[in-house]
Amino acid sequence: MRVVTCKGGEDVLCSCVQTSNGAILVIYLHLESFEVDHHLAVVFCNADVRSRSLSMSSNNAQSRPPPSIANSLISGSVGGAAQVLVGQPLDTIKTRAQIAPKGMFKGPMDILKQTLRNEGVLALYKGMASPLVGIAGVNSLLFSAYHVSRRIISPFNDLSISQIATAGAMAGAVNSLLASPVEMFKIRMQGQYGGAGDKRLRAVVSDMWREWGFRKGIMRGFWATVAREIPAYAGFYAGFEFTKRRFQKQYGPSPPAWAILASGSCGGLSYWLSSYPLDVVKSRVQLADKPPSKGLGYIGREIGAVVREQGFAGLFRGLSPCLLRSIPAAGATFAAFELTQEFLQDHTDI
Repeated sequence: MRVVTCKGGEDVLCSCVQTSNGAILVIYLHLESFEVDHHLAVVFCNADVRSRSLSMSSNNAQSRPPPSIANSLISGSVGGAAQVLVGQPLDTIKTRAQIAPKGMFKGPMDILKQTLRNEGVLALYKGMASPLVGIAGVNSLLFSAYHVSRRIISPFNDLSISQIATAGAMAGAVNSLLASPVEMFKIRMQGQYGGAGDKRLRAVVSDMWREWGFRKGIMRGFWATVAREIPAYAGFYAGFEFTKRRFQKQYGPSPPAWAILASGSCGGLSYWLSSYPLDVVKSRVQLADKPPSKGLGYIGREIGAVVREQGFAGLFRGLSPCLLRSIPAAGATFAAFELTQEFLQDHTDI
């Protein structure tokens, strides 16, 4: 048997195999970003020069190439805006449960009732300006960092769940650079309860900069944010991909939109279950009147302070509204991200 390999075009590798009985097998391999899609054409020839051809294609749908960084930036911005708009009211309840003085509220429902009664429905959207302005950059950085982290771990598109968790952890560490100040200003806005001394976001930013500067003011709680983001996004992406792959086994490589929503919701639940006590610590540190001491030791000391004041249950205050929030918010984030990404790949050059 004789094998002849030739280049049949820019993206096509052609292999020809001639068997002893005169049959010629021609295989065309279309190579695209490490994903192989093949079309097999077989031509049978005999002594009286009669021929016929048969063409078959792979059962798997043609895989899209990995998205560009520009695609990830735009898709991340859309996903981030969807997250803020859907999740802000429950986020306000969660944050107030974490930072309110002991005895101020009886529970999440009491926070909702008192907030609506004393401050009105718009109070549930307090602090939204900071994440709405910053979340586009935050999520763009996150998804882009995740995109790059995947490439660092493996040049191939098909990563294991453990590799995806590692990429998520790497992306979370990078994401802290923007997430820390954005969340700090949001928390300080949500920590105002409708009193005469409440400040606008511009005043909060100005005061922090004037009194404490960049490191102790704008970036307050940065290492607590890093400590939260690493396990959080490991759980976030692993939970999303695990669930999405389950749906793909049933519905194929492009599952319906509701399956993407459900996968995103599972990712959101995994995010908070992986990191919630550290989020409590971060919220307390960023709301405090004075910055924490130098080094990473303040994280452990703050955990100890929470346990002394409220018991171990204090590390999970606000978890229930947080988990409720994560379902629609994370679902909206991933759905908006995935649908925007697919639209840009299918209808634009991005």
